[in-house]
Amino acid sequence: MPKNIVKASSVEELRKIPGYPSNSRFAKGIVAVLECEEEIPCNPCEDACPRKAIRIGTPITNLPVLNEELCIGCGICVAGCPGQAIFMVDKTYSEKEDLVGIPYEFLPVPKIGDLVKVANRNGEILGTGKVVKILDTKKNNKTKLIYIAVQKGYGEEARAIVVEK
Repeated sequence: MPKNIVKASSVEELRKIPGYPSNSRFAKGIVAVLECEEEIPCNPCEDACPRKAIRIGTPITNLPVLNEELCIGCGICVAGCPGQAIFMVDKTYSEKEDLVGIPYEFLPVPKIGDLVKVANRNGEILGTGKVVKILDTKKNNKTKLIYIAVQKGYGEEARAIVVEK
């Protein structure tokens, strides 16, 4: 195993990854959260970011680094990640809710306003979230970016949804 690999099992461990935003950046609004923890030859996120906020450099097996000041939270990098390791998080969304953007490639596709089960990285259900926005462009190559409003404090935990048929 490469020496820099971090096998994260908690938010505390994920915070050690160079693509994970600081608490001060979370306080400024929506931001990309790069949970890439494997040193593999991959850089679509670097190419996808129009602001050059993601840097991998040389060698191509480096973990992506997030330049927090350049990230505007557009979400373009999310669909560009073949490992689905990028999420959007807005801890300033409202007083009672965080906003989480997740990559989604399943059927059925939820609709805006739908209530969905929200799961953490381990597939454990955290509760219910509400779909508030869906980005589905040709550029995303069939990967939708589903934004869900979740209970305040779950922005760093919510990473999947379960859509009832």
